[in-house]
Amino acid sequence: MNTILIIIGALLILIGFIGAILPVMPGLPFSYLGLVLLQFTDAAPFSLSFFIVWAVIVIALMFLDNIIPAYGAKKFGGTKWGVTGSMVGLFVGFFFPPLGFIFGPLIGAFVAELLAGSKSDKAFKAALGSFVGFLAGTGLKLIAAGVMAFYFFSNISFGFSVS
Repeated sequence: MNTILIIIGALLILIGFIGAILPVMPGLPFSYLGLVLLQFTDAAPFSLSFFIVWAVIVIALMFLDNIIPAYGAKKFGGTKWGVTGSMVGLFVGFFFPPLGFIFGPLIGAFVAELLAGSKSDKAFKAALGSFVGFLAGTGLKLIAAGVMAFYFFSNISFGFSVS
């Protein structure tokens, strides 16, 4: 049973990483569930306070993930169009790795700002703000997913002993 829980937990950790990059999927709750599954193994490595702290972190980052790109866009003079365009650009860029991950959000935000009626120089500045905000939010999610993966994989116990 331990092995099945560990395999499913590892898959959830992997899904958490993917979701930390893709805006259409909430990755951090999947990583959190991976840690929860590890708790049901014989190792049971985590305390209740560990889970409470990580629940607060996951909730806060999910909330901030919606605020940071909008803040970046507003700070650089952008609109909600730029934020939405950045997310659409990332999704489209997913099909053109690795450069699509980098340029997709920037191009998406720029095109969306142009469609919203901004002039090209203002649209580029706003797109840059949306892009920087998006990268900041994604970076925070990747860090959190990485730390949860570290906790998961450093606490795996298959019950084997070496004598």
